[in-house]
Amino acid sequence: MSTSPSPRYARILGTGSHLPPQRLTNADLAAQLARDGIETSDEWIVERTGIRARHFAAEGVTASDLALPAARAALEAAGVAAEEIDLIIVATSTPDMVFPSTAALLQQKLGVAGCAAFDVQAVCSGFVYALTVADSMIKTGAANKALVVGAEVFSRILDFKDRTTCVLFGDGAGAVVLGASDAPGILASELHADGRHVDILCVPGQVAGGAVTGHPFLKMDGQGVFKLAVTVLEKVARSVLEKAGKSEADIDWLIPHQANIRIMQGTAKKLKMPLDKLIVTVDEHGNTSAASIPLALDVAVRSGKVKRGDTVMLEGVGGGFTWGAVLLDF
Repeated sequence: MSTSPSPRYARILGTGSHLPPQRLTNADLAAQLARDGIETSDEWIVERTGIRARHFAAEGVTASDLALPAARAALEAAGVAAEEIDLIIVATSTPDMVFPSTAALLQQKLGVAGCAAFDVQAVCSGFVYALTVADSMIKTGAANKALVVGAEVFSRILDFKDRTTCVLFGDGAGAVVLGASDAPGILASELHADGRHVDILCVPGQVAGGAVTGHPFLKMDGQGVFKLAVTVLEKVARSVLEKAGKSEADIDWLIPHQANIRIMQGTAKKLKMPLDKLIVTVDEHGNTSAASIPLALDVAVRSGKVKRGDTVMLEGVGGGFTWGAVLLDF
């Protein structure tokens, strides 16, 4: 009599992150903008966003360059050799080039070949999307060990004449290594998108005929994003909890996309979570888009906050309009 195979799960084996060396405080950025006649201040930025500093990549440094040390740190933490990885997914909205994928370029820099490698583009929700895809592939047996990275160089697509957007974003990378397990790791996830809201956060440009056509800089309706974000983040978090058979009380740590401290705190309050269970890095990193969640996770792990056995909620919202959440046992 045949027996059904044991279920496969995906667990996070290790985390890593990397920030470019150049750190700009709000005062540094305000002084830079003042030279072009743009007025802002540390007080103005902190009051609206909670951001105090961000990191910008040096000229010529690409998303895959930032992804490489983050990936190596995650591999080391996991005790996994790069050659053991059979799936690489990079979440990014600022790829090195039109093609090939940033994941393929990262694969080359890691010195490995043969495994599947591709990018996911869901803007600030990108890491949640990529993690969900990797989880699904591991559960079905299509992969055994996956490297999932969020990497961004948003400084390249910022309009430094628009103080409402250029003060928000930063560059960086975060990574996790996922491995197959017979014990549940990723408990539940959910992804959504609503293309009716493409205009509230976008970079409406493209390369055509050897030139950039359209608008090459980030455009955002801040109020529109805020209103949608607060609503969908609470809803998707509750839905994922229901799927996992858990409640708000089961969450040890909330790690949301690090966009705006008011959105983050508002979501925590709606989930009845104390603010000391909210992982916050937006003050030092700014909004690093797809890199923000894995960056914050790695900071929380290495600082000793997030420990093995903790239940963690990851959630993101971004241009598209996209959103999603992942509940996991770390």
